[in-house]
Amino acid sequence: MTRIAVDAMGGDYAPGEIVKGAVWAAHDYNVPIELVGQVDKIQKILDEIAKKGIRSNRGGYFVKKIKVDLSKLDIKITQADEIIEMGEAPGVAIRKKKNASIVLAVNAVAKGSSDAVVAAGSTGAAMAASLFGLGRLRGIERPAIAATLPTMKEPVILIDAGANSSCTPEMLMQFATMGSTFVKSVYNRENPRIGVLNIGEEEEKGNQLVKDTYKHLKENTMGLKFIGNIEGKELFQGDVDVVVCEGFVGNVALKTIEGSSMMLFKLIQQEFRSDLISKIVGLLAKPFMKRIYKRINYEEFGGALLLGVKGITVISHGRSSSYAIKNAVRVAKEAVESGVNKKIAELIK
Repeated sequence: MTRIAVDAMGGDYAPGEIVKGAVWAAHDYNVPIELVGQVDKIQKILDEIAKKGIRSNRGGYFVKKIKVDLSKLDIKITQADEIIEMGEAPGVAIRKKKNASIVLAVNAVAKGSSDAVVAAGSTGAAMAASLFGLGRLRGIERPAIAATLPTMKEPVILIDAGANSSCTPEMLMQFATMGSTFVKSVYNRENPRIGVLNIGEEEEKGNQLVKDTYKHLKENTMGLKFIGNIEGKELFQGDVDVVVCEGFVGNVALKTIEGSSMMLFKLIQQEFRSDLISKIVGLLAKPFMKRIYKRINYEEFGGALLLGVKGITVISHGRSSSYAIKNAVRVAKEAVESGVNKKIAELIK
C-alpha cells in the first residue's frame, strides 16, 4: 500500500494539527502514515486523539467529531532531532541539520520506506530537501510547484507557483508539459488546455520571456494543446486547464488570490452580523455559504505538488489545519497511484 511520510514538525500549528490531519487521512483513506518528528510530542498528540478523537475547525465551523481507533491504523513514527525554522536559509539548513524532520521525511521516500512526503513547513526547505534527496527527473531543468485553483468550472493548475523566480522559455515549456501530464493523470482530462499568464491575449504582448514561450508552445510537437495567452481575470473562468508562468509571477498571483478570497468572506461575515435583519439573513444563507466556501477554500486542495523531482512531494500551506493536511495526504496518495512522475519522464524523453 502507498505510505505517506508527513513532516510532523513543520507548519504554524505543528505538531498538533499536522499529526491530527495525518491520522484523519489514515482513518478516511486507509493509507499508511509515517510521522517524522519528535517522538515524545507526536505520541502525546496520538494519546490525546485516542481519548478525545479529532475535532477540526474548517471554514469557520466545526466538522463532526471523529472517533479514531489507532490500533486499526498503520501509523509509524520516525525520530527527528532537529527542525528547520521558517527564517533559515533552506540550502544551508538542510546541509547543517541532517536529522531535521523534513530531511528525514524526504529520505524516507528516497530509501523506499514511504512513497511520498507531505510538508507544511518552510517551502524552501521542502524544495531543497526534495531536490537534494530525490534528485530531478531526467530532462527536467528545474522542479516547479503546481498549485490547484478553483474556477467556475473545473479546477485549474497554476505552474510555477513559487519555485523559480527566474526562468527561461525552455523551463516554461517543461512546466507546461508537467502540468498537462498532472491534469491528465490525476484529473483524468484528455488534451488539457494550456495558457500562458500574460498582460494581454495578443501574441505580441508581454515581456520577452512570455513572447518566446508563446512561440515555443505554439510550435510544440509534443501534442500539447496550447490555446494562447490568458489574463489574470480569466483564471477563474474555467476555460483553461493549465496556466504557465514563472514562479515570481505565479506566487504573487497565488497570494493575491488567497488574500482576496479571505477578505471577501470576512466582509460578508461582517455584513451578516451588522444588524438584526442581516443576522437573520445570515442564518438563512449559512448552508449556501458553506457550499461556496468549500469550493474556494484552499484547505480542500490540501497542498501543491512539486513536479519534476524523482518522487512525490506535496507542499502545504504554512497555516494548514488538520483538514488541510488530511487533504494533502489524499493529493499525495493520488499522485503516487496515478504514476504522474513516470508519465512526465516518458513525455519529456
